Amino acid sequence: YSLYARTRLGYLFYQWQVKKARERYPHGHSVPQPCHFPGLKILPIAVLSSNYSYLVIDTGSGQAAVIDPSDPLAVQAAIEEEGVMLEAIFCTHKHWDHSGGNAALRQQHGSCKVFGSALDAIPELTHPLADREKVSVGCLTFEALATPGHTVGHMVYVLDGEPFGGPPCLFSGDLLFLAGCGELFEGSPETMLASLDMAVSLGEDTLLWPGHEYALECLTFAFLLELDNPALEQKLQWAVQQRQEKKSTCPSTLREEQTYNPFLRTHQPELQAALGLQQGRGEHPDAFRARVLKEVRRRKDLYKAT
Repeated sequence: YSLYARTRLGYLFYQWQVKKARERYPHGHSVPQPCHFPGLKILPIAVLSSNYSYLVIDTGSGQAAVIDPSDPLAVQAAIEEEGVMLEAIFCTHKHWDHSGGNAALRQQHGSCKVFGSALDAIPELTHPLADREKVSVGCLTFEALATPGHTVGHMVYVLDGEPFGGPPCLFSGDLLFLAGCGELFEGSPETMLASLDMAVSLGEDTLLWPGHEYALECLTFAFLLELDNPALEQKLQWAVQQRQEKKSTCPSTLREEQTYNPFLRTHQPELQAALGLQQGRGEHPDAFRARVLKEVRRRKDLYKAT
C-alpha cells in the first residue's frame, strides 16, 4: 500500500492501469446514465476497470466541475462533448485512481482550481479545504466534509440540490459504495464508523454517487450475511440485471443503503447475530458498533481475496 500511495512506483502502476483499461474498455466499463434536474446535469464517466469520475454541470452557465478525474482523456472527451467550461476539480483523496488526471486537466484548463484536503498529498492541489467549507461553481454549491478512514484526509462532497429542485448529491469517493465501504488503509474502525454516521446524517433522500462500480460484489457479499433480508435480495437481483447489460448501478439513496449495506447496519440486531457478536456488559453502543464494522470489514476483505 505504501508503495502505491506514497511513491513514484504507485504513479507508474496507475499509468499501466489506465493503459490496460483503455484497451479492455474502449468505451468504459459501464454505460453512462446521466441524471438531469432543471439547470443541472450529472454525468458519470466510467474509467479504469471500476472507477467513476463525475462531470457536474450548471447547464445555465455551462460551467462544470469534475469529481475524481481518474483518466484525463475520458474526462476531457466528456467536457468537449458537453461543450462546458471546466472550473474545478474536487478530489476525494490522494490515491492515483482518483487523482491521477489532475495534472493533465490543469494543463489543458489553466484556470481550473483543484480542491481537496491538505491532509492528503493530492496532486496539483491549489485550494486546500477545511471540513464544512463550501465552494461555488456557477450555480453549483459543494460542501466538503472530512471523512477519514480510507485515508487520513479523505473528503466527500455534497452538492446542494435545492436550487435545481433535487435532493442533495453525495459524491462519496471511497468512503461509501452501493452496499459497501472503502478499506481502512489509514484509519480505525471507530474513525470509519464516525465518517459513515456523518454521511447517513445527510438525510435519506440524498443521492449516493460512489467512486467505484462495486455493487454486484458488495451486494453478493452482503447477502451472504443477511440471507433473510428481502430489500437486499431485491437489490441484488436488480444489480445482476443491470450489470448483465453493462449499465451503471449509481446512484442509490441513503434510504436504500440503510436497508442492505452492512457497513450502515452495524446497529441492527439481525446483522450482529449473523456475525455472532454480542454487546459486552458496560460496552458503549458505538464501541460495539465499531467492533461489528471491524468484523464485517474483515470478512469482506477475506471474501474479496477469494
